[in-house]
Amino acid sequence: MICSVGLHLFLAVVIPNIRIEPPKKPAILTIELVKKVEPEPTPEPAPQLEPEPVKPEPLKPKIIPKPVVKSPTPPVEVQEDPAPIAPPPPSQPEVIAVTPKPDAPPSPKPVAPPAPPKEIVPTQAEVDDANSRYGNTLWSAISKYKKYPRIAQQRGWQGEVVVELTLDGNGKLKSKQILQSSGYESLDNQALEMVEKALPFPSPPEALRGSNFTIRVPIPFKLEP
Repeated sequence: MICSVGLHLFLAVVIPNIRIEPPKKPAILTIELVKKVEPEPTPEPAPQLEPEPVKPEPLKPKIIPKPVVKSPTPPVEVQEDPAPIAPPPPSQPEVIAVTPKPDAPPSPKPVAPPAPPKEIVPTQAEVDDANSRYGNTLWSAISKYKKYPRIAQQRGWQGEVVVELTLDGNGKLKSKQILQSSGYESLDNQALEMVEKALPFPSPPEALRGSNFTIRVPIPFKLEP
């Protein structure tokens, strides 16, 4: 036991002073291969060609012009003028009788259509006058059918009925109504019955023919004493 402890103390004292160096790496030897450069071959000199001998130009023959020989001119024959030929007598033109055609009658000139007549608008005074005159005409036509109701006579009923009539421009009745009552139904109904019996009415004046118009016709009912 004591020996073991002593050994540990010896190692503890001795070992710290011992330096252990790491192993060194071996040196690496590098070998570089260099390719041998061969010298370029020297080109052989080109053979020199001998110049060709110059051939002499051949001699051109001289051209000698031929002499010009003139051909003899043939004699010209003179011809005599032929005798003039008399022209044939002129032929007379054929005369053809042409019968003249009668002249066509002139086409009638287009006639413009007549202008439409201008519409004459009557004045208000003319309308009022025509309304008054036509009202009298209707009163005369309606009065022909006047009849006094028996019950009104027995009871002494009297009065005046004003009937308003609406007519067109030709005098045709469009409507009728009691504008003013007499106060008795029998007299009012008798007035309307008289209007129906007087149809158709005479034609209205020119001033009333443009449009619809109204006429007021008074119908009196009075008992004679």
